[in-house]
Amino acid sequence: MAEFSWEVRSPLERALVAGPFGTRGDAGVSLTEIRNFDLIQVMARRSKAAHMAEAAKGRFGVPAPDTPRAVDAADATLIWSGPDQFLVLSKSGKHAIEALGQAFAASASLSDQSHARVLISVSGTKARTMLAKLSSIDLHPDAFSIGAAAATSIDHTSVTLWRGTDGPDGQAVFNLLVLATFAESLWHTMLDAAAEYGVAIAHSEA
Repeated sequence: MAEFSWEVRSPLERALVAGPFGTRGDAGVSLTEIRNFDLIQVMARRSKAAHMAEAAKGRFGVPAPDTPRAVDAADATLIWSGPDQFLVLSKSGKHAIEALGQAFAASASLSDQSHARVLISVSGTKARTMLAKLSSIDLHPDAFSIGAAAATSIDHTSVTLWRGTDGPDGQAVFNLLVLATFAESLWHTMLDAAAEYGVAIAHSEA
């Protein structure tokens, strides 16, 4: 009989090997999988977009993005994912689907995507150059500033991409959410694209 476990495992468990990869020396790209997060899709019901926006402001203290943006609240990030819809990214269960149900009961439908998506952070001096190999999005700072977001594709794989706050070293940080079933393939694609710059591979609970 095949062994079975309810233990939650990352879709990248086999593919992610922490440590250096590619060209030796200082890594030009850092690839970090962020684990153990809550991700809830919020979609306005018909003719309820304004009510949904009011509910979001009341819940998070900031307006929900109505254009391709990512907005940081005190304990969550709201990421535009399409017309009249956004994602709530958080930790510790405070904004899990059960917690959000009452706030959006009259205005939006909710879908828990916590185990359906993989979250990858891309940073480093060559992060933008590496991503440019795989995406048609213009990631120049003048075109894709902090908080900019896009529902796009990376090497033909659908992703939600946004630019977070710059890292302590002043380098841009790009975050992407990808469907779990495509995560391993995309991970290998990014490793191949980044290998010439040297890669620092890690995972984080933060």
